Amino acid sequence: MSWYFSNDKPIFQQLVDIITTDIIIGKYKLGAKLDTVRDLAVEAGVNPNTMQRALAEIEETGIIYTKRGDGRYVTEDYSKIASIKEKYVNGYTEKYIESLKNLGLNNDEIAEAVKKLLK
Repeated sequence: MSWYFSNDKPIFQQLVDIITTDIIIGKYKLGAKLDTVRDLAVEAGVNPNTMQRALAEIEETGIIYTKRGDGRYVTEDYSKIASIKEKYVNGYTEKYIESLKNLGLNNDEIAEAVKKLLK
């Protein structure tokens, strides 16, 4: 897992994005057990409290859950993961479109730019 952090948003939010993305793309399989908070924190080079906060936020989305006394697991419900993936895709797309509109492009020009890049 790559733990690259930037200065543009809080570390815990970046952890949420990294771990969520890894679940979405299948680095963590459905039903997989996550490493402990402490192990993940050491791997990422962050405070365990920061990692705990990030995991708690991810758990609120329903794509991970806690088995009391046994740790955290990725959901086995693919529809939950697909829903979060759609939310991420929409967010990235909205930011991209907004950036292009700020450059003065209209919807047709944006669509044409995307078509060119996809070829």
